[in-house]
Amino acid sequence: MREIAPGIVVDEKVRFGKPAIKGTRVPVDLILGKLAGGMTYEQVMSEYNLAKEDILAALRYASTHLENEEIKAIG
Repeated sequence: MREIAPGIVVDEKVRFGKPAIKGTRVPVDLILGKLAGGMTYEQVMSEYNLAKEDILAALRYASTHLENEEIKAIG
């Protein structure tokens, strides 16, 4: 297991190495999808036994990756 960002780890034995919340098997993309689908922080926290800090860590991780994303126009 390797921490790749505060509160976010990857482990090839957990969720096929997808970034997940440290100390859980909950992947970052699942949290983002649930929030994008309309769930509240409280609902996600309750359903996956997470703290608000875990959700914020997932959002920070996603934000950092999107911030550095490069888009190349084709055609």
